[in-house]
Amino acid sequence: MNRPTQYGRAASRRRRVTALAAAVSGCALVVTSGAPVAAHGAVQGTSHGTSHGRGTDYVALGDSYTSGPLIPNQVDANCARSDRNYPSLVAAERGVSTFKDVSCGGATTEHMWKAQGTNPPQLDALRRGTDLVTVQIGGNDIGFGSIISTCAALSSQDLSGDPCRRHYTSPSGADRLALTILGAAPELARVLRAVHARAPHARVLVVGYPDLLPEDGSGCYPSVPFAAKDFPYLRDTGKRLNLMMRVVARLNRAEYVDTYGPTVGHDMCKDPAVRWIEPLQPASPAAPAHPNAKGEEAMARAVLKQLRTGHGR
Repeated sequence: MNRPTQYGRAASRRRRVTALAAAVSGCALVVTSGAPVAAHGAVQGTSHGTSHGRGTDYVALGDSYTSGPLIPNQVDANCARSDRNYPSLVAAERGVSTFKDVSCGGATTEHMWKAQGTNPPQLDALRRGTDLVTVQIGGNDIGFGSIISTCAALSSQDLSGDPCRRHYTSPSGADRLALTILGAAPELARVLRAVHARAPHARVLVVGYPDLLPEDGSGCYPSVPFAAKDFPYLRDTGKRLNLMMRVVARLNRAEYVDTYGPTVGHDMCKDPAVRWIEPLQPASPAAPAHPNAKGEEAMARAVLKQLRTGHGR
């Protein structure tokens, strides 16, 4: 009598995993064909603006965590870009003179120099007069989408264990994800050197990634379909990525913006009213495993705090 129930649960798990892979890959990490990027025009001082940014020429570079897929209002379907993403909020609050947001879902460090579909290289948005640049890139270089879908698929093998960690750890004990993160460091450094070369007077901020999973290592299967002991492993992988970004920023005359700390307690395992990162089935308009509007606001606050209290290079 138990077999139909077991089969039903297994089928339900497979559907969730398939949906996760399709949602993450299709909605946020793969760019579809469409019209070229239309960067935002000049943003004048508004009722929310301050005098801090007057005369500032601001360019935002990045991937889907920057662009804000599915968050209203979407202003560029090709790149899944919202006018309520953190660069737009920062530009409005600072009252900058000009603002170009060329962030694009699916972008890797390669797309700083290489066209992404019909979209020109992101670095092309920079000018010698650009004096503020935010950069949030690297998640797709380490295979963010494939890691999520792989770990979700493996969870059915051992819900109480750590099949994902075992998959990414070689018999010698080397963690392939940790090595991939280290391998991405030279590419991020290359991006920052190119930013300085094209905008030699710019203040450059490297924006880290927010907290996706519970800081205490607890899980929330099936909302986030990972095995119980893989939650702390994946949490630590995210921390390693942010640490790499922090170190590379420091070594390449850029400032690091911590968005992980300010978003702890608002991960995708929390209740809809509390979370700033959406799980597999979002309750707020956002891509799965991506910030919602509140998450973008939190990242904007972190950037604004750095601009107020941090130091230029």
